[in-house]
Amino acid sequence: MKRIWWLLGSLALAVLAACSGNGATSGFNPEATVFMRDNVFDRDLYVVDVGTTVTFINEGRNIHNASDSGGAWSTLDSFGSLVMGPGDSTEITFTEPGEYLFICTFHSANGVGMAATLVVEESGVPAPIQAATPKPGQPSADFSGTTRRVPADYPTIQSAIDAAGPGDLILIAPGTYREEVAVTTENLVIRGEDRNSTIIDGEGVRSNGILITADGVAVENLTVINPVGNGVFWTGVTGFRGSYLTTIYAGNYGIYAFDSSDGLIEYSLGTGAPDSGFYVGQCDPCNTIVTNVISEYNGMGYSGTNASTEMYLINSIWRHNGAGLVPNTLDGEELAPFHDVTIVGNLIHDNSRTDVPFKNATWPSFGNGIILAGGNTSLIERNRIVNHLGNGIVISPNLDKKFWFSSGNIVRDNVIEGSGRADLALAGLADAGNCFEGNTHSTSLPVGLELSQPCDGLRLPVLYELMGTLEPLGRVAQNGTESRPDAPIGSTPLPAPQDQMPGGADAPVRPAVDVFASYPLDLQSLTVPDLPDGVTITQQKGITVFGLSLAMGAWSIFFGLWAYLMPFMLFAALLALGLWDLTKSDERSKGATIGWILVQLLIPFVGVLAYFLFGSSLPRWKRYSIALGGLGSYLVLLGVGALVGGIV
Repeated sequence: MKRIWWLLGSLALAVLAACSGNGATSGFNPEATVFMRDNVFDRDLYVVDVGTTVTFINEGRNIHNASDSGGAWSTLDSFGSLVMGPGDSTEITFTEPGEYLFICTFHSANGVGMAATLVVEESGVPAPIQAATPKPGQPSADFSGTTRRVPADYPTIQSAIDAAGPGDLILIAPGTYREEVAVTTENLVIRGEDRNSTIIDGEGVRSNGILITADGVAVENLTVINPVGNGVFWTGVTGFRGSYLTTIYAGNYGIYAFDSSDGLIEYSLGTGAPDSGFYVGQCDPCNTIVTNVISEYNGMGYSGTNASTEMYLINSIWRHNGAGLVPNTLDGEELAPFHDVTIVGNLIHDNSRTDVPFKNATWPSFGNGIILAGGNTSLIERNRIVNHLGNGIVISPNLDKKFWFSSGNIVRDNVIEGSGRADLALAGLADAGNCFEGNTHSTSLPVGLELSQPCDGLRLPVLYELMGTLEPLGRVAQNGTESRPDAPIGSTPLPAPQDQMPGGADAPVRPAVDVFASYPLDLQSLTVPDLPDGVTITQQKGITVFGLSLAMGAWSIFFGLWAYLMPFMLFAALLALGLWDLTKSDERSKGATIGWILVQLLIPFVGVLAYFLFGSSLPRWKRYSIALGGLGSYLVLLGVGALVGGIV
């Protein structure tokens, strides 16, 4: 039976995958094409001849660009913008020989991070790839004893950082600093004297608030507002810490760690970002803890692509976002699939907001408390999850260039209430080993999920429901229409003043070294959070038919009907026609007639198709029209829906 569902699901998903494939790569010379991914270029070195036109294509989900570090060229579009959105491409023709170090200005600082080299030469003989410069060993974690004050000693944060040595404290007085800060010196501590009034303002024109490409850097007790890209961003580092930070109205992520490990994000708030307030991606092992944070009014509270092993999301509040926590697997980043993420002791409520900003990639997760999308062996335990239009907790596959299953995940001892679709859901196609036990809940899809998929004892063969996978595909289609909610960045509420870091300016100076090993992690002490004052359980409204929520919009209903319910209607029609054909024919024996009846009844879908292809006495053209016409019409309609809806 699982094989039959896999066949039918693969046929439907193949149409979507064909429509969603990036067609921008066709027709381009791969040797003269630079693919931008999240957050790397596809190669470290490109070698082309003089006169070559190089095509730059953004294959990622985030904004990117390419800019020569010496200022000789950049990927300006026809409007003079350095921003290349997902799917955008541009061309540059190189007429002079030279060697160029180029970067993405959103994800690199001083040639570190998202950077590569382009060699343009006369001969066409490939230049040798230079050996990477060994990264220096990490200095001592001790404070150097030097404090550099802004603006008392240095007029800008950047000038203080440029003058600093490892272990220095950059102490920033209250004020608004209209600059973008790049950090390439290890083991700095960057601290605001007042969390709420030490403000770095990107003004909607600068890429990041603080971009860090050095190991061991801690950022504390300040606010970042209005960056085009990210609030506080570590990339390619070992050792990072963000404490008592506030990020507001970031154009991408609030607090963001990419390709980085040994980290701690604590006592921080992220609000108003179209992707997520907090993001950790492409690390294995991550050795990272996100704790005591608040994420609100974002597209997603947390997103973590391909972040695995010793990755902890604990003791935090995720509220009023489009979706709650979304660990996920995607092909655009390395280290797929994600696995071994621990989500314990969180309060997750009312994450079904449509009046928050969304990106295309965040809208499909709308209305869910926790989604494990295409990942394995993760733990969801002792969380309180209330008031979601979709599911409280859902384990699902994820479709990107590949189809990623979920397996071996544990959902245990959570309290889930007020879900519009289901408190617990296992969406197919799913691999084995996902289990559910001890959860306080009222509804599940499939029905009786804890009985059929317990964590101890006998489990039924893999059981899941398909609507939980197909309904979000409708929201993928909706991305191409004007009906999708998309509040402008800056329209969500400003946060109230946040708690200061204990000790403030006089707190001990601790660079981010051995962060994970030194953190007193105690999961057993975490209990299900209480429901705070002012939050009431409100059963989310919406009619659900066979797992299809009619409150999720027209495109979700379309994909739900055509990708799930309509095949059953098609099967019923073909079965009735097949049985009628058998009773009208006198050309076969009773044994053959009974055999074909059993084939059609006992092998759903495939048996009926097999009968019309090989067993019916009807003329060949009519048999093939019946067998393939219905299936073809189903796939064509699904494909037309994908194209019209914008899955391209």
